[in-house]
Amino acid sequence: MIGAIIGDIAGSTYEFSNCKNAEMDLFPTGSAFTDDTILTVATANALLGDGDYETAYRDFGRRYPDPMGGYGARFHNWIWTDAAGPYNSYGNGAAMRVSPVGFACENLESVRAEAKRSAMVTHNHPEGIRGAQAAAVAVFMGRTSSSKQEIREYISSHFGYDLSRSVAAIRPAYAFDESCQGTVPEAIIAFLDSTDYETALRLAISLGGDADTLACITGAIAQAFYRRIPDNFIAFAHRCLPPPLLQITNEFTARFYSPTR
Repeated sequence: MIGAIIGDIAGSTYEFSNCKNAEMDLFPTGSAFTDDTILTVATANALLGDGDYETAYRDFGRRYPDPMGGYGARFHNWIWTDAAGPYNSYGNGAAMRVSPVGFACENLESVRAEAKRSAMVTHNHPEGIRGAQAAAVAVFMGRTSSSKQEIREYISSHFGYDLSRSVAAIRPAYAFDESCQGTVPEAIIAFLDSTDYETALRLAISLGGDADTLACITGAIAQAFYRRIPDNFIAFAHRCLPPPLLQITNEFTARFYSPTR
């Protein structure tokens, strides 16, 4: 889960100022957590508690109402309207917040079911659900010792994403895309092309587009697979987080994550 948060922070300054190469400063002045981190922690909090995603997302959205980058307009309205139901979104918000599911669940069936539950409270469009499930499955498979080829084949065959491409091939024409179908496969490809956690983040951000969300999704998968994040990256993220978000992150990590799993 901390891998997703670090990815979000690293990509935060590049969301609207894209860098189309992998040699960027990962944590330039102004780097900060965004809505991706807030809602990832909200998902973790729900999993630590009663599993009520709807309440968690509203609660955390109201506690942190103006994150860097901001919430999407429809989600912002949903946060402040108690009676609002899902709004048929296929935005990448369902996928950027789902990584704790991949760390907490114990088999592929439960990962897919829980990812769907987390998405459905807002993103009940089939593409929103598919994106959340694919991202969570990639995390789960990474932490349970699947190879990259096994991850590629499973995601491709079960979710229909084209993972035969490379970051180098995608990068030149890739532009800002807030949809799950235009974000999740690219984020997974950035992981598949990487050699370690850091290169995964660099490749994700170098695609351009919605950089914080790309790096958030990629970072979670890379953490699960490589099991090693530079200590200075973790320390920087810890300094960025308000104490309540850091406490939940640490509680979730202690309960659900072991680098040896």
